[in-house]
Amino acid sequence: MTPTPRAPPPARSMTGQGDALTTEQNALLQPSRTGRDGRSLSAASLMAGTRGQSFTASGPPPGSFSSDLRSTISRSETPRPDFSTHPSFVDEDSRTTSEQRQAEIQDQIDKETKIKIGSENLLEALNSKNAKQTKDQRLRVEAELNSSNRKLAQLRLGLEAEIQRSKEVKESPSNTTSRLTYLFRNAPSRSPSQQLGNDKEDELETETESPTFVLAEILQSLEAEGMQPEYYVDKANSLVELFKRHPTLKYDLAWSIFGLRMQTMMLSDSREVVAAGYRVMRYAITDRKSLQIIRSLHTDYLIILSLVKESKASVEREQALKFVRAFLDVKDGVLEISRAVIRIIVAVAEHADDRLRNISILTLAEILVRNPSILVSAGGMGTLTDALGEGNYHAAESLSHSFLFLLDTPRRRRFLRSGHELEISLAIFTDSAAIHGHMHEEKLKANAKVIATLLKSWPGLLTLCMNDFLPIRSLLSSLYIPTPHVRNVLLELLFDLLRIKPPSWSSSFLAGRRLTTYGRVTNLKNQANKDTPNTDTENDANRWNLIEHYIAVVLAVLLHAGLIPALLHAEEDALTLTLKRKTTLLLGEVLKMANELLPPSWSAELQVLPQLLRSAAAFNLDDRFIATGTIYQVDSVNRTLYRSDPTSLHNAKSNVNGDSDSTPRQSDQSKAQAGMQMDESQFRSLMVETQVLNTVNFTKWRWDLIQSVIDGPLLNAKRLDEAMRVTKFVHRVLGFYRPFKYRFSEVKNTKPNQRYVRSGCALIRSLLQNPEGVRYLAESKLIRQLAECLSHFDRMSGLTSELPIFTAERMTETLTGGYFAILGALTKDPKGMQILERWKVINMFYHIIELHDRDDLIRALLSNMDCTIDGHLRIIISKAMTSCSKDIRIFSTRLLRKYATKSMQSTDSTGATTGIAEWAIRLLVTQLYDPEIEVCEVAIKILEEACNKKHSLEYVVKCRPALDHLGEIGAPLLLRFLSTSVGYHYLDGLDYITKEMDDWFLGRNDSYVALIEASMARALADIPEKVQPQMSYDDTPEHQEYGMVPPHFYRELTRTQEGCKLLEQKGHFDEFVTTIREFGMEDDDSETILKVKGCLWAVGNVGSMELGAPFLEKSDVVKWIVRIAETSEVMSLRGTAFFVLGLISRSLHGQEILLEYGWDGVVNEMGEALGLCIPLDFKKLFSIKPWAASPTDLGVWKQKVDVKVAIGDDDPLNARILKLTADLGNTVLAKKAANDLHIIKAKKASGFQKAQLFHKVMQILESHHFRLPVCRFVIDLFDKNVLRQIVLEEEDDDNDVDSDTDSEADEHATNGLSNLDS
Repeated sequence: MTPTPRAPPPARSMTGQGDALTTEQNALLQPSRTGRDGRSLSAASLMAGTRGQSFTASGPPPGSFSSDLRSTISRSETPRPDFSTHPSFVDEDSRTTSEQRQAEIQDQIDKETKIKIGSENLLEALNSKNAKQTKDQRLRVEAELNSSNRKLAQLRLGLEAEIQRSKEVKESPSNTTSRLTYLFRNAPSRSPSQQLGNDKEDELETETESPTFVLAEILQSLEAEGMQPEYYVDKANSLVELFKRHPTLKYDLAWSIFGLRMQTMMLSDSREVVAAGYRVMRYAITDRKSLQIIRSLHTDYLIILSLVKESKASVEREQALKFVRAFLDVKDGVLEISRAVIRIIVAVAEHADDRLRNISILTLAEILVRNPSILVSAGGMGTLTDALGEGNYHAAESLSHSFLFLLDTPRRRRFLRSGHELEISLAIFTDSAAIHGHMHEEKLKANAKVIATLLKSWPGLLTLCMNDFLPIRSLLSSLYIPTPHVRNVLLELLFDLLRIKPPSWSSSFLAGRRLTTYGRVTNLKNQANKDTPNTDTENDANRWNLIEHYIAVVLAVLLHAGLIPALLHAEEDALTLTLKRKTTLLLGEVLKMANELLPPSWSAELQVLPQLLRSAAAFNLDDRFIATGTIYQVDSVNRTLYRSDPTSLHNAKSNVNGDSDSTPRQSDQSKAQAGMQMDESQFRSLMVETQVLNTVNFTKWRWDLIQSVIDGPLLNAKRLDEAMRVTKFVHRVLGFYRPFKYRFSEVKNTKPNQRYVRSGCALIRSLLQNPEGVRYLAESKLIRQLAECLSHFDRMSGLTSELPIFTAERMTETLTGGYFAILGALTKDPKGMQILERWKVINMFYHIIELHDRDDLIRALLSNMDCTIDGHLRIIISKAMTSCSKDIRIFSTRLLRKYATKSMQSTDSTGATTGIAEWAIRLLVTQLYDPEIEVCEVAIKILEEACNKKHSLEYVVKCRPALDHLGEIGAPLLLRFLSTSVGYHYLDGLDYITKEMDDWFLGRNDSYVALIEASMARALADIPEKVQPQMSYDDTPEHQEYGMVPPHFYRELTRTQEGCKLLEQKGHFDEFVTTIREFGMEDDDSETILKVKGCLWAVGNVGSMELGAPFLEKSDVVKWIVRIAETSEVMSLRGTAFFVLGLISRSLHGQEILLEYGWDGVVNEMGEALGLCIPLDFKKLFSIKPWAASPTDLGVWKQKVDVKVAIGDDDPLNARILKLTADLGNTVLAKKAANDLHIIKAKKASGFQKAQLFHKVMQILESHHFRLPVCRFVIDLFDKNVLRQIVLEEEDDDNDVDSDTDSEADEHATNGLSNLDS
């Protein structure tokens, strides 16, 4: 079926000529003009495509990448037309473009949000000034704010549409075009409507086509000679399209024919045709065998020749590198990448100005992980080490992960010959002789990121602590260097390493303000936390943070290496006042953390700062005043830190329920009492100052004073009566909120204007406190008019309006939505509910819930209503959870979180038990059967949080939820059931426990290791998450916290006596101990290491429970875990053992056992274990034996016997050429050797037309290190027919080469020589 080829095309030159397109997309573009030379298959230098084509792939194309790690658009060297709007431009991967569009829209949303916040802040500032003077400015700001709101609404709609579109792309098959389209690709493009009309025909055509026939047709068309390059590119794109439509077709290729067609394309003179050939070959890759077939086509030489070309051949070079990267996507494909190709990639990575430098470095890093031996033998380790430490590579911290992977085990560690490769990133800090400037500071910051990445992993931490902590000590010694920006970057690095979040007052402190002014900041913080529900101590007991344990050991390392003396020197020898204050702040934080995270043996001596005290006590020296001032500043910072964040970790855990909230509550009560006791004259003067009695213009009212009047004096019955009857204060303020006065309802919805909503809610609450206020409120027009406005949603009421109050636009643009907050204030009191029922507002709520097109109204209603009182509102929210749209069901389910997490014995204002938690839990259990899995997932998370309280957990079990249909989603909740005897017996009745136990024993332990290590890596990486814009009423569960100990089956099982008995009967714990004892010192086999880690976590979780102590005592397993932590050669296994010992130290009995083996645990002031422990002999934890490459290893890395460097030849001239080629790698001899080679080429030496000499030269290039221009110069010396002879395996006929070929080669050699000179 596949025809035989007619004749091979002319061979291509070693480096292509002419301009080339520079493009980041995989799709190859149509040219704007045709080439002048049409003699052969590869005449012009541009590519073709049509609108009919689509390069949409079902997944990311193999080997795809962005050639620059920065988000800047690459520039080509020569001007060329913009192809982004060309009708034939179609992206190869529509998902990538969709993600790009989403990112662009999100960036615009972020910008508009910042503009909106700035406008709101400015408006708030203007409101506090004179209204007349700022009127024009306020109008301009309001106009800008309205514009931002409109843009934000449009952008969010666009983002939602783009997300939906990307989902459709993922769910539906690729929208590929049919063969029929190809037949008419020169016809004018169809309009969108025509395209839609013919979609079905295209689908039918695609379904009925025979892929083998189409393949044979395309391959036959590639035989044609003398066509324009776009013709061949077009056919290549059709082949790619065919492979996408029929993914299995590439498994049945006849490589004898297909390979020959690809060879002819890659021998073309047109760069775009060559690039198209690489692209087709990339899509034809299936497995390692296909890679071997591809390499048999001599593609290694073709790749090398493409990569050595100049940067203007960017399309060809980019596709060649993508082709190499596609090898990495195949299992064991890295073994098929030859050392010669890696040598060239190393040369590209070392070429500073090369556009492909960044991605070449990234490719080398991937090869380092998968096949380190070949990378080391190709000389790539030095390139990666330089990129790691020079500060010019924009993602150097990502390279460190490759080095950390090698460091983990002894077998991989030997590829790092010296063991000091990671220390290169420290050099720039200790190089005091460097030229300081902006670039130096940027490099410092880049290297600080690398150091932070290294120290946030066990391999990096252990490596940098070798040789008695020498690297860490050299880093801290940089604080003694009197260079401001070095010290500043180092202080920022220490803040990052210790995960210190500067307090809210730090910016003011660093600016030089007094510490005595921060009490109000503390009060504000307490005020913000006042309304948060009290958390049960059980919640904290179930949340174990591994990050704190890791920070503790990092802090201990820094203190052991001399952090405190270095900081005190930086404090005494301050270079700038800002640096002095930053050092003081860090010193205070370090002392606080040492007190909380380290055993008393560590922290007791630190707290007194002995060195500073000695300096302060030296009365005969003038420096004592500096020391005295430093002690005072550190003490002030410490007191302020404890005042602003007294419960930062666990020290005051016992005070969570009591003291932390009592102080702000008492202060609020005292203010309210002071306001209630205000006499008549003071009250009247205060009302006059509010300007409410002087004018009806609400913009002139002083709303801060109005708020203070409402929260204070109006709670006094006498003052309230005076405000209602004697003056018009209450009448005017309530009148401002009446809908039909169009005052409050016309105010723009901005952040400063939310004060009107807050004041309205406060006024309702104050009126409800007094019987006269209730009577006044019931008779006022406010509730009556609101009921009338809401009645428009009742079709049976007969009321209509041309300008309804509650339109969607007004809800967004104005404060109309604030009316629901005011109605919500009424629902918090039984008297308020009676008022709502009197005016039939509750009936209107039922009608709103039934609206299918007004989700905004339903959200506003549900979010502001208080369901604490049993009644209609509970029915309304349960109706919303079952009958509304999916989004509303999810929203209303989230709203139940604040009720479900309350105490089961919560009471209302009258002291009666509300039963709100029981009601919420029952509804959440009902939600577990919702047809949408997202709703079930939200309900599961809330129930899991509610189960932190024992009574709530027992009530959930009492509801007997069925979770079988939810699979893995319901597993965490079932695990929580195990923690009580009631839940244990319930699950035992379902036969869940034995099945789950066997499941964990046989495999889930291993997957638990991957889960917890990924969580730790994610937490330590400190990747900032974009905060999704959410309304304040969307009470979503907290985001997943990384670094916490995930629920473990054996830990939950050990919480009850029944579970411990079952664990003992099954004998699983003894199996875990046996595995740890027998295989704990394994340092090579990855599966065994994983098994040991899983057993360690299982033992640690059992040992963390008080009931698990007998298991530890009987098995004596702690001894083996301590041995692993102190002597294992696998660094990550050491880290796992360290964390497991921390889990064991969570029980006081476990701490006693650890103390026997020389490990000291940490307890808080209440004597409770914190799960932190440090060895008494600290150096034991970091006792890693230094390593160096052995002679046998060096022999492995050297070239193999069959890759002999062929520097000899029977022909003396050829032997001299080989000798001069080898000399090009010597910087001393390079220039002379290049001149001699150019002279030999000018004499038309016959060796440059011989394939045999070419092979020998390529062996030299593979065996030695050469720069990229040198490689290009050497290859350009050979005639272009040599490559044709090698690739097509033709006989060497020794034909004479025509003169123009020689002159062209001479020109190449001359250009290469000039490059060498430069």
